[in-house]
Amino acid sequence: MSVRKYTLLLALTCYSVLAFGQKKYSPKQISKLKNEVAQLVEQNHKQTQVMIDKIFSFAELGFQEFESSRYLTGILKENGFEIVESVSGIPTAWFATWSNGEGPTIALGSDVDCIPKASQYPGVAYHKPMVEGAPGHGEGHNAGIPLNITAALAVKQVMERENIGGTLVLWPGIAEELVAAKAWYTRDGLFDNIDLCIFTHVSSNLSVSYGQASGTGLISVEYTFEGEAAHGAGAPWRGRSALDAVELMNVGWNYKREHLHPLKRSHSIITDGGDQPNVVPSKASIWYYFRDVTYEGIMEMYEAANNIAKGAALMTDTEMSSRILGTAWPRHFNKVIAETMYENIKQVGLPVWDEKDQTLARAVQREVGSNPRGLSTTLSDLGLPVKSPVSGGSDDIGDVSWKVPTVTLRFPSNIPGLQGHHWSNAIAMATPIAHKGATAGAKVEAMTIIDFLLNPELVDQAWDYFNNVQSKETQYKPMIGADDLPPVYLNKKIMDEFRPQLEKFYYDEKQFNTYLEQLGVTYPTIQKKD
Repeated sequence: MSVRKYTLLLALTCYSVLAFGQKKYSPKQISKLKNEVAQLVEQNHKQTQVMIDKIFSFAELGFQEFESSRYLTGILKENGFEIVESVSGIPTAWFATWSNGEGPTIALGSDVDCIPKASQYPGVAYHKPMVEGAPGHGEGHNAGIPLNITAALAVKQVMERENIGGTLVLWPGIAEELVAAKAWYTRDGLFDNIDLCIFTHVSSNLSVSYGQASGTGLISVEYTFEGEAAHGAGAPWRGRSALDAVELMNVGWNYKREHLHPLKRSHSIITDGGDQPNVVPSKASIWYYFRDVTYEGIMEMYEAANNIAKGAALMTDTEMSSRILGTAWPRHFNKVIAETMYENIKQVGLPVWDEKDQTLARAVQREVGSNPRGLSTTLSDLGLPVKSPVSGGSDDIGDVSWKVPTVTLRFPSNIPGLQGHHWSNAIAMATPIAHKGATAGAKVEAMTIIDFLLNPELVDQAWDYFNNVQSKETQYKPMIGADDLPPVYLNKKIMDEFRPQLEKFYYDEKQFNTYLEQLGVTYPTIQKKD
């Protein structure tokens, strides 16, 4: 029985020591095992590098991560994990489980999708697409699951030898850039029997935080209007333009912006504007993200947008429908896990960057107009709860964080000072910078897993914080309903266009030591000055 179920039944009684019939380890023994898993991670650095480079080369957008998922699950199967595929009705989604008997169930998650139009040669400090207009890893999601696999395999080896009970569950954040999977995982009960979750995300430092995080939650909604087609010149009066409705909705929402609180954010694209100018569009669609720092604020924006959409439909005599394409709750991270993890961060420390790494970083920073300060050499402090809400980006790990005690481990595989969601963020992601940063992160993660496997009271304390602090005044309410389906059709046309061109760039690790070697890139390659 999981700690989650015990929490629901027995509140905060001290059940873990009894439920998990674990041998009692002394602090000295635990420290020794933590050092051992860190050494195993270091020994497997080569495998980490190969996985990172391989996923980078696939360059797959959200919901189209077929090659990436096939490759990663293949590695996990070879190492004894049981795979459940197509979870939550998402073809590229999977959960991988390995158990060594009774003990804490720890989930390890990270994202895997990439960014549109971010194709870029790694190690080259200026814009050089591998395939013009193609997707690329301009966020760095190619490194997170390799980090988790490296950490899990190191811990698994020690668990088997020492007969340590517990279960490891690995899973991918499919289509994170569309915030369109984790809410479905949560709704469908995939975290119901999980005791705690460690999520990993690429960054430029090694860090963790607890409490309310900076940034926003969001709801992603597409509004579709349907009218009547007609000849645009011959009989326009017989048409009812769906595109007019889209434009009127956008005008109405843009007027609404004047009255939005500064912490709110919204942005949109027209996904269907009609077929050709001489035909009155009978169908048109617009897609919005509505962001706020609270669930209530998000839903207020959603209600206002629904009303504006209804008004646009009335003004144009069209029919309106809407579909939720993704959601993300504002994030709240667990204090006990974060504090435990930060002690391991201090022990591991940042990677040792050599002059080549720093030369690449400074050149990229100059290229995008940032301060050429190079890579971080000082650890971040433990991130504390935000005192005043700060707007910004979203991540659907927020939904998971309201279901089970969760933290995000940020690991240093990218360059500080870049704008994000940009080709420049892809430059480091198949270089020694990404490889070293992921290895450092895997050491921290593996050591933290050992802490929670061998100190079951920490699991109690994590749930105590979750129940009595985090959830004291805020209760999680899913933004999606039972009948909402994940939009797995998204990005298919783009990948159908570019995948054949990208295939010739797939990394062949059997023939080449690194992806840079396969591409013929001298590390680092710097812009030549006149």
